[in-house]
Amino acid sequence: MRLIIKVLGSGCPRCHRVEENTREALRVLTAETPDLEVDLEHVTQAGRIMDYEILATPGLVVNEEVVCAGRIPTVNEVLGWLRDTLEDRPQ
Repeated sequence: MRLIIKVLGSGCPRCHRVEENTREALRVLTAETPDLEVDLEHVTQAGRIMDYEILATPGLVVNEEVVCAGRIPTVNEVLGWLRDTLEDRPQ
């Protein structure tokens, strides 16, 4: 199983908070799913951020789907999105 996660934002404190919350959610998820592979990237280039057509940063993308934009999600919200993404994958 593999997750590709991108935090979208210029590197402001709000963007860093989204990354921290995502990392915390990943700690929980990888403990539950030891064979999980994760790529986590913080995208700061405006052109690449605009590819996702979000109106405000910070943004969070999981497997190329924008799950949140313009606010800081909680750890539990991120964990829910990650679990949902894993459950939606074909077996």
